[in-house]
Amino acid sequence: MTVTDRIALDPFGSDITAESARLRSRGPVVPVELPGGIPAWAPTGYDALKTLILDPRVSKDARLHWRLWPELDKHPSWGWMANWLGVVNMLTTYGADHARLRRLVAPSFTHRRTEAMRPRVAALTAELLDALQAEGGDGGVVDLRAGLAHPLPMRMIGELLGVPEELRPDAARLIADFMKTSDPSPEFAASVRERVGSVLGALIAYRRAQPGDDITTELIRVRDEDGDRLSDEELLHTLLLVVGAGFETTVNLIGNAVVALLTGPEQLAAVRAGEIGWGAVIDETLRVHPSIAALPLRFAVEELTVAGVTIPAGDAIITTYAASGLDPAHYGPDAAVFDAARAAEDHLAFGIGVHRCIGAPLARLEALTALPALFSRFPALRLARPAGELRHVPSFIAHGWQEIPVRLAD
Repeated sequence: MTVTDRIALDPFGSDITAESARLRSRGPVVPVELPGGIPAWAPTGYDALKTLILDPRVSKDARLHWRLWPELDKHPSWGWMANWLGVVNMLTTYGADHARLRRLVAPSFTHRRTEAMRPRVAALTAELLDALQAEGGDGGVVDLRAGLAHPLPMRMIGELLGVPEELRPDAARLIADFMKTSDPSPEFAASVRERVGSVLGALIAYRRAQPGDDITTELIRVRDEDGDRLSDEELLHTLLLVVGAGFETTVNLIGNAVVALLTGPEQLAAVRAGEIGWGAVIDETLRVHPSIAALPLRFAVEELTVAGVTIPAGDAIITTYAASGLDPAHYGPDAAVFDAARAAEDHLAFGIGVHRCIGAPLARLEALTALPALFSRFPALRLARPAGELRHVPSFIAHGWQEIPVRLAD
């Protein structure tokens, strides 16, 4: 295959499993086209992706290492990608800059601090389940995404960051639109970019006026006391990353696990019988239905050869978590089948190496609290519509459902 035979990725992410198989049929690393016509390379299997993530010659800094960075302004339909690559935070930096920015946030997500959040997660979960029962306990239809999967991580990350209640709906809408890849129009991209400044700028202003025991206040303190460690731009964009990574990914993790179990009654029965643990359910969800299907972008610092395929220096690489988790060469011929009994803990859904998601323990804690509590409270829980009628979020990046209509009781 030549680079002129690029496969255009579905901007709606309508069938990521089928798309991953199609890419894999073309080879271990294939040329693709992202929404708006952006060229990139996609590793299609586990080994190729892991190799690229761990290779120090692969950067996440577009300003330094993407040969098309100077052309961004010439392509209005690339505005959505400019929003991803134009920010300055842990997700888009390389080497010393990445290490500096990660050190500022990592203390908030240590094992000790995450464990200290367990009672609060449990209390919020119980509160949300009470509200769900009040709404649909008589057998009516409720949206599990809106009632549990969405508000639990939103409220937790809101408390961690010190986001006032009145700003949380705007922050949630901002992240949803940031993840949306089905609208490459420059107007939509500009709207998202403007709201990054207005919504998170309002958070910074609020916490400067009313400091608290939260991540935002701590980052403001670092910025004000030592601008060499954190610039105004880095402060804003680090908050964007923490909100997005600490919220949207957990929404999808909880929602995807629920749908997988409700469409796999044998799996659910084994979990209820104690034959399969909830940790295994979460790992299998992350493998087969990762919260982030693909993440833009990485860049070849120099010419690389991976699985016999040469990626020229300066070319972009998409991080294909979904494809890696569905790789039959690594997970066997039934790799696309959700089977929590396989206990596949080596998935790459949280990343690996220096860029591994620092919020992974909190995401697991929230899912490990919400899922058993949900299925224990509502033993008759079932989907209110066939799974084939559920709508994916319109994104090839985020991998989840727009709504999860369920009945809680018979």
